[in-house]
Amino acid sequence: MMIIIGKILSGVVKLYQLTLGTVLGGRCRYYPSCSEYARQTLVKDGALKGLAKTAWRLLRCNPWSRGGVDPA
Repeated sequence: MMIIIGKILSGVVKLYQLTLGTVLGGRCRYYPSCSEYARQTLVKDGALKGLAKTAWRLLRCNPWSRGGVDPA
């Protein structure tokens, strides 16, 4: 059940990437970008764990962060 919800949320993130994400441009310090990381982890880990990992990633993505490669 959580995997299905994760895939639905992943679709919402993909919609963001195709609409608002293209307007804002690629500014993420990490690879993959924060939205792509969210999409991947929601599909892979399901809704609950995926949302927790995404929230942790967003908290680390700030102007003082070095960024770098952070696979989902």
